[in-house]
Amino acid sequence: MNPPPAAGRRRFVLLLPLLAMLPWASRCVAATATPAQMLGPFYPLQPDPAAGNDLTTVDGRGRAQGTPLTIVGRVLDTAGRAQSGVLVEIWQTNAHGRYHHPHDDSPQPRDPNFRGYGRATTGISGDYRFRTVMPMRYPGRTPHVHFRLSRGERELLVTQMYLPGAARENQRDGLFMSQRDAESRARLIGVEQTAAPGTLRFDIVIAAGR
Repeated sequence: MNPPPAAGRRRFVLLLPLLAMLPWASRCVAATATPAQMLGPFYPLQPDPAAGNDLTTVDGRGRAQGTPLTIVGRVLDTAGRAQSGVLVEIWQTNAHGRYHHPHDDSPQPRDPNFRGYGRATTGISGDYRFRTVMPMRYPGRTPHVHFRLSRGERELLVTQMYLPGAARENQRDGLFMSQRDAESRARLIGVEQTAAPGTLRFDIVIAAGR
C-alpha cells in the first residue's frame, strides 16, 4: 500500500489531539493503580446525597473563606478504560484547618459557608470536577483532600490527594511517606494546570474489573 501523501499525513497529525478526547481512545494505555489511603476519622457520619460538586457554599448563603481551588480529573482502570458512573466523594479541612464534622474538636474556627464534603458522578469519559478551597494543614498532617470512589454499594478505592506546593510538609507526613517509593507518592499529588490557574488535576486509576 502506498503511504498517504504529505498533506494527508499532516491532517492526520492535526487530528490526533481530537481523537484522544474520544471516550474509546482512553482504552489504549495501561496504568498503575492509584495507591489506597486510610478513610480517616472525618468521613461524614451521614453523607448528604444532595451535596453537589461545589463545597464553597451552603444553600447559597455565601462563599467559603480561603483560596479558591478547582479539582478536575478522570477515573480510569488499569487497562486504561474510562470509568463512567463512578461516585466520587471528597472531604477536607476548611481554610483554617478544621473539618466540617462534629468529632473535630479543633480550636480553629468553623466556616459556616464551607460545606466540607462534595460528590460528583463521572461522565462518559470518566471525568469529574469539584469547586472547593485550598485545604490547610493541622497538627500531624500535611494539607490533603480525601477521596472515596464507589459504584452502587461497592467501594472501589479510598485515597488522598496531596498538594504540589507543600513538598516540605508532605515529606514530614507519616501517611504520605508510608508509600515507600517516590513513584507511588507522586501518584498521590495533584498536578498544577498552568493553563487554568487555581486548578489541580488528579487522575485516579482503579484496578480493572472493580
